[in-house]
Amino acid sequence: MRIISGKYKGRKVEGYNIEGTRPTMDRVKESVIAMIQNKIDDSVCLDLFTGSGSIGFELLSNGAKKCYLVDNNNIVIKTLKKNIINLKVDSDYELVQNDFRKALEDFNRRNIKFDIVYLDPPYKNNFIMPSIDLLVSLDLLNDDAVVICEFESEKIDTDKLKLIKEKRYGSKYVNIYKKLS
Repeated sequence: MRIISGKYKGRKVEGYNIEGTRPTMDRVKESVIAMIQNKIDDSVCLDLFTGSGSIGFELLSNGAKKCYLVDNNNIVIKTLKKNIINLKVDSDYELVQNDFRKALEDFNRRNIKFDIVYLDPPYKNNFIMPSIDLLVSLDLLNDDAVVICEFESEKIDTDKLKLIKEKRYGSKYVNIYKKLS
């Protein structure tokens, strides 16, 4: 697995084989980055359920100001630390090892808001709607923020965000939502 664009383009990302994770396919990453390219520069990003960190690193590679990489898995955190060293990440990032709910509550306490949020939880856990609900109720989204959801069969039914794009990649779906004004 490699970074597909930006200043880290071509650099290898480890972690595609961690149990319980499912790396985003390169063609999905490439498509998502293209869809939000005009929002990335100087943005504050959240890669919740980060796994290998490939989405967060891709955002940093393409000009994000800061990216928070959140996961609750010890092996994932160790792998993220290796990836940061191997990629020679010089951008501003923060690793957070915590349950997604506790991490979001902590961001609220710290008054951190996001421009781009990527939600790609384990498919069977149905964590997208609870994540969206917390992002909105805790007021963690800046104006014009986008929330990108990668999922297989989870039902996403929210009146808290506006669906602006949906795309299918085999059995996977990617929906992009915008914060309501």
